[in-house]
Amino acid sequence: MKLTDTQCKNAKPETKAKKLSDGKGLYLEVTPSGAKYWRLKYRINGKEKRLALGVYPEVSLKQARIATDKARELITQNIDPSREKQIKKESAKQKADNTFKSVALEWYQVKKDTWSEGYANKVIRCLERNIFPYIGNHPIEDITPPDVLKCLRKVEERKAYDIAKKTKQISAMVFRYGIQTGKCKWNAAENLQGALKPINRQHFKAFDVTDIPEFVAALERNEARIYERTRRAVWLSLYLFQRPVEIRTMQWSEIDFDTKEICIPASKMKMRRDHIVPLSDQAIEILKAQKVETDMIDTDWVFPSQVRLKNPMSDGTVNKAIQRLGFGHKSTAHGFRALARTTIREKLGYDSEVIEKQIAHKTRNPLGEAYDRTQFLDVRKKMMQDWANFVDATSSANTVIRARLK
Repeated sequence: MKLTDTQCKNAKPETKAKKLSDGKGLYLEVTPSGAKYWRLKYRINGKEKRLALGVYPEVSLKQARIATDKARELITQNIDPSREKQIKKESAKQKADNTFKSVALEWYQVKKDTWSEGYANKVIRCLERNIFPYIGNHPIEDITPPDVLKCLRKVEERKAYDIAKKTKQISAMVFRYGIQTGKCKWNAAENLQGALKPINRQHFKAFDVTDIPEFVAALERNEARIYERTRRAVWLSLYLFQRPVEIRTMQWSEIDFDTKEICIPASKMKMRRDHIVPLSDQAIEILKAQKVETDMIDTDWVFPSQVRLKNPMSDGTVNKAIQRLGFGHKSTAHGFRALARTTIREKLGYDSEVIEKQIAHKTRNPLGEAYDRTQFLDVRKKMMQDWANFVDATSSANTVIRARLK
């Protein structure tokens, strides 16, 4: 005989657990403590089993019957409803554990050793600032394109359009890793083509060769009263035309005064290869002057921060110095690379492949990549000295000078 809700409600506990049957194997178990549990007794593959369907009255009689019918349907397909319930429970837990943040951090740990230190720092900062606060704790499988777009819109509100694009690219890589590892089924960031505001691309501002005399004169006079440490960093940026991050994070352990070379480790380089920078006589003079200062500080940074001596010079220091000298409208520290690249090719006549090697760009000619770096090194050593001499000569009516440093 079928149960009624009144019977379920009025069932009293006894000294032993008792069962109130409803049919089809469904029964209400009343424990001595008064708790009431829905159970389903069934057989599968010749074995008798029990399935918990919930607690009365949170699960009503009607709901228990519906659950019974669903379980019976699985049994007719030779599917064990207890096993199916466990699979769903594990899947739900896994889904809850596979948040965007957890997947992103797993991806980051897998990839970071293949990146330069600078790029790895940019990636994690981007995630921590632009994504994690908003959807970091959401299951990655549940995240939709509008969810990602909301994050990107917040970046755009800061007018950081290029960062918004990079954030989208990083997010897409996280989703792609999630798909590869079975943590999600689709890439919510790849369906946003055209949704972001267009970027008005501008090249780094760079000096023309005719600007060199005026700039060098201003740097020598130093009427802007720039710290000597910063001034040397500007000189070295001009003579070596390395990426700004490579200048400001340069360490004494990377410099060999005997061979007149800097060997920047792959971890710092964009192309993830060790990079040799030959040093001109002018660059050596600047570094020796800087060494006198840092020897009194006890640091391996060539250009330590003025405020936090254990840290390297901050990212914008050289650019701010260029601005204080009155040339911020004409160039940035990165612009020295374009100046040297163009001038060395046009005025000094060096092959583009040699220049690209020194700039640490991937050469377009496959043969260029095939050369061992030492086969280019002799040519690059001469080129770097010729460039430093050209800068000095252009700045002083064709008389080679040395940087006047304190």
